[in-house]
Amino acid sequence: MPETPSAEFNDRQHVLAGVLRDMIPNAVRIRVHFQHPKRSWPHPHARAYDASDALIALTRVQSLTAARWILRAHPDHVSWDEVYDFDLVTARLVSVTSPVTGEDG
Repeated sequence: MPETPSAEFNDRQHVLAGVLRDMIPNAVRIRVHFQHPKRSWPHPHARAYDASDALIALTRVQSLTAARWILRAHPDHVSWDEVYDFDLVTARLVSVTSPVTGEDG
């Protein structure tokens, strides 16, 4: 049975969500994974989406920074062989079943 995250862990997730909302205005979720669609080697990558599920254009730096922060905030809680969505409203990280696609760079 998985352990319940501590209150301190949950507080840090809410702080991270707030910082990411400030960094990427209008974003409500960030899809993150460790395989950039245009790279053959592992590389942190993130995409941001707004409330209508439209893709928000990110700079290379924004994508890499968001991905690294989320990856580092969850070092032991998930398997990074999968794709995850970090909800910026609830500060929860959930697994996504859809494959990684090359929809953006």
